[in-house]
Amino acid sequence: MKSAPLPSTDYHHLEHAKVQSSSLKTLWITLLLTLFFTIVEIVGGIMSRSLALLSDSAHMISDVIALGLSMTAIYMARRASNSRYTFGYLRFEIIASFLNGLALAIISIGIFIEGVRRFFNPVDIDFQLMLIISSIGLVVNIVLTIVLSRSMKEEENLNVQSALWHFIGDLLSSIGVIVSALLIYFTGMIWFDPFISIVIGCIIFLGGARIIRESYCILMEAVPDKFDLEQIRADIHEVEGVEDVHEMHLWAISSDHYSLTAHVFVRENIQPYCVILAINETLKEKYNITHSTIQTEHADIHPHGEYGKIFAKRSRT
Repeated sequence: MKSAPLPSTDYHHLEHAKVQSSSLKTLWITLLLTLFFTIVEIVGGIMSRSLALLSDSAHMISDVIALGLSMTAIYMARRASNSRYTFGYLRFEIIASFLNGLALAIISIGIFIEGVRRFFNPVDIDFQLMLIISSIGLVVNIVLTIVLSRSMKEEENLNVQSALWHFIGDLLSSIGVIVSALLIYFTGMIWFDPFISIVIGCIIFLGGARIIRESYCILMEAVPDKFDLEQIRADIHEVEGVEDVHEMHLWAISSDHYSLTAHVFVRENIQPYCVILAINETLKEKYNITHSTIQTEHADIHPHGEYGKIFAKRSRT
């Protein structure tokens, strides 16, 4: 007699959710400090008429937005998967990272354009106020960069990494503003202000481009850089009873959550469940991939055109 169906709740042997307490606490502290200093820097930039300081404050505004997105992603990642979002809400972490990287790139382009404009239309600068505020900013950014770096060691998170890049950019901006103020003081050449701003903008752009690339690859479900797909295919092929591995996919749902699917031709005299178990063990032990779906096939039962005929002939001989 057929057993009654189980309730509609779906069972997942690997939970598609993240609880990131350390990252969340770090981001809250960072957000509050950043928000406070952003206000200070905007007022100081307007009063001193320094583009370097204003460009840094614009970057700080993007930091506030970036941190807000990162925190939203962490809260979303805690939500359990359901019948509609079967992988949970982990992918929002990558969407937030992509938006953060895009914000970095757009801001850096704006800084570059304004820097070029200032070369042709110089503006008098209150270098003393510029130096005071940038010095305070340097201390704040050093503290925040250290805090975020330590959090990255505890929990791998592309979101925190994108936030860290924002603050590395801020740290460089603060150093650049201080250098700019000192050069203007000793030389009287105010063009150092837009020049330093353009250099800062280029560095910020490189950081944003890196985050965009990493998040784009995850969104496109590319094979993560840390894995060699052909080596994994070869290792699966070494499992007893496996004759061929095809239709293989490996992708990241989020920064540390990987999935793999593959079809394998198996010999008739091998128990397919044993093959699946052996493949799963290989993936777990060698690559720490714990979420895999393996479909066992036989060329006579599951035709694959001319490609499958090769293995069908082998099984008859």
